[in-house]
Formats: sequence, structure tokens, C-alpha cells
Amino acid sequence: MSVLRRLCSSAAGLFGVIVVGVILVTALVSLFWTPFDPRATDVTARWRPPGWPHLLGTDLTGRDILSLIMAGSRTTVVVAVGAGVVATLIGVALGALGALTARWMRETVAVLVDILIAFPVLIIAMLISTVHGGSLWVVIWAVGIGFGVNVARVTRPELRRVQHSDFVVAGRASGLTPLQNLVQHLLPNIAPVFIVQLSWAMATAVLAEAGLSYLGFGASVVDPSWGILLADLQRYIQVHPLSVVWPGLAITLTVLAFNLLGDALRDATDPTLRTAARRPRQARPGPAPLPGVTA
Repeated sequence: MSVLRRLCSSAAGLFGVIVVGVILVTALVSLFWTPFDPRATDVTARWRPPGWPHLLGTDLTGRDILSLIMAGSRTTVVVAVGAGVVATLIGVALGALGALTARWMRETVAVLVDILIAFPVLIIAMLISTVHGGSLWVVIWAVGIGFGVNVARVTRPELRRVQHSDFVVAGRASGLTPLQNLVQHLLPNIAPVFIVQLSWAMATAVLAEAGLSYLGFGASVVDPSWGILLADLQRYIQVHPLSVVWPGLAITLTVLAFNLLGDALRDATDPTLRTAARRPRQARPGPAPLPGVTA
């Protein structure tokens, strides 16, 4: 059974695959087509209710909300993938230095990770945005660095656990460099744990970008963003409450899908779980006979 089939065999995995797939397709399609121009305003079409041709309605300036959400999905994908890549590079580098090097280096990395992990990701992003101005790259690097430390904290003990395994020792004996041994033997054996951390990093990146953009520290106003759209519509929530539902629902479903997809990927790629699932169940022993009672 392929990984995709194992992934879709659970409700959580199927939900994650469908939602993330829809977001990726939407982001790709929005590069070439949206129902309306996301930046075009039409004062004669202000606050149109959901219907044809504005399926999700319009905002204060007459912009089509569906087109804005489609265009904002591009920002979501860029931030999620970018932060995931940065978190992976930083987490693997710090984890390897903290597990596979000399003792003084391991202790130094452990102290560094403990210090950095004390700072919340959003606070780091807000501080960097204050200095360098709000942009998607600030969010990507802030979330990537912040969650890269979390990845390092998890990968470091996992690497130490498997570094003395027979296949790792055999790889060193066959002449593999430490980097080759890391890529070929160590990382594949901690992949299930690493995948979960990566999915959390991507979900956190989506939520952080939306929150920072909502507060004015994230994407610039010229970039389509679900957080900026939510901030614009939230001002009129008492008059047009339905309009706020759509960007909020998009953010919620995306974060939930990334988390569920990561958990399902862990279950689908972990060989120990597959072995346990194939192992036949042993019959439970019956109740012990009472003393003095014969069968």
C-alpha cells in the first residue's frame, strides 16, 4: 500500500489532503484567473450579499471577497512553504550540532536552544517587523527561526537515540562522511517525528502571518492576505457579520488541515506503527478458575 493510500485511509488524513490540495490548486489558479480583479473597486457593488456573480459577496469598496480569498491563498502557500524550509534547515543544523559533535558543542547548542525557545514566535516577528518593516519575508524568517528552534529541540534527542544503531555504525565503517550518514541513515529514521514538527511549523506560519497582517506587522497592504482582509471586514462585523466568516473560515481550515495532515503523515510513514498494525492480536486469557472449582 502506498503512502498516499495509507494517508487517505484515515478521516484526518483525507481531510488534510483534500483541504491542502484545494489550497494549492486555488493558489495556482489565482495566478492566472480569479472571478474578479482582487484590487478592482466598484462603489456601485458595495456590500453585495452572497449570490451571483459575487458568490461570497463584496466588501466596503465593492471588491469580490471570493477573488480576495483566492489571491490570499498565494500568500498562505508562500509563507507556509517558506517558513517550513527555514525551520527545517535551522532545526536539522542545530539538532545535528547538538547531537553529533563534541561535548562542548553539544552543551553550547543545548543552552542556545533553551534561550531562544523562551521567546514567542509572534513577539520575534513583531520586533523584526518594527525594525525592518512588515513584509512576508519578515514573517517567513521570524516563524522559521522561532519554530526551527522547536524542531531542533525535538530532533536532537532523536538523533542521539539512533546515532549508535547498527546501520549508522556500519555507514561510518563503510566510509560515509558525517553529512552523508546524517542524510542517508539518521534523518530517515526520525522522519515521523520530524514530519509532525514540520506540519506544526507550517500551520503556525499560516496563523502567524494572518495575525501579524491583522495587526499591521505582516504583509504589506498591496499584497493579498487573509489577515488583512479579516482586519478590513472586522470593522463592520456588526452590520455585515457574514463577510467576516469567509476569511476566518479559510484560516481555520488551513491551520487544522496542516496539523491533521502532519499527524496522518507520521502514522503513514512510521514503520513501527505499520508493524504493530499487521501484528495479529493475541487471544486474551480467560478468567482464572475459582479455588476449589473444577471445570
